Amino acid sequence: MTILMLLLLAVALGADAISLCVGIGMAGIRRKQIYLLTFTIGIFHVIMPVAGYYIGEVVGGYLDRAAAIIGALILIYLGVRMIKEVFSEEGETQILLTNTWGLIVLAGSVSMDALSVGFTLGVKDVNLMQAAIIFGLVAGLMTYLGLTFGKFIGSKIGNKAQLFGGLILIGIGISFLF
Repeated sequence: MTILMLLLLAVALGADAISLCVGIGMAGIRRKQIYLLTFTIGIFHVIMPVAGYYIGEVVGGYLDRAAAIIGALILIYLGVRMIKEVFSEEGETQILLTNTWGLIVLAGSVSMDALSVGFTLGVKDVNLMQAAIIFGLVAGLMTYLGLTFGKFIGSKIGNKAQLFGGLILIGIGISFLF
């Protein structure tokens, strides 16, 4: 597999992260949270294909669907919470879950497709570590861009951005279910 093919695959894997992060950024997110989420999603995009490579397809079939459902429910919850806070006037939304498990589940659900890709890397002539690092760097960059772009939009149009961001998260969550 060429570097170009790995980069294209990495962009495809990062698509979930960037769309999710635009929605999160629109809700209002602090710089420290941007760095933390960027780092976490990037690391998960390194770990997941390596894990997928070694776990194999049998276990992955079960994990993939369960993770998609959990991820979908979290996104729908976050979207509903964002929309609710637009109308409740409680101040800035802290959309990023406030505990470590929430961050891990969020990053894991966005990175689950990288686990599936890891299964297929075993049958291709690919340098696993090189592929995983490329996936992590690209996903981290796309996460950062999505969060900062969403934050920029949110600062310009305020509550409307948060409402729209909530709808984006709900839509992405629903798409994870199908």
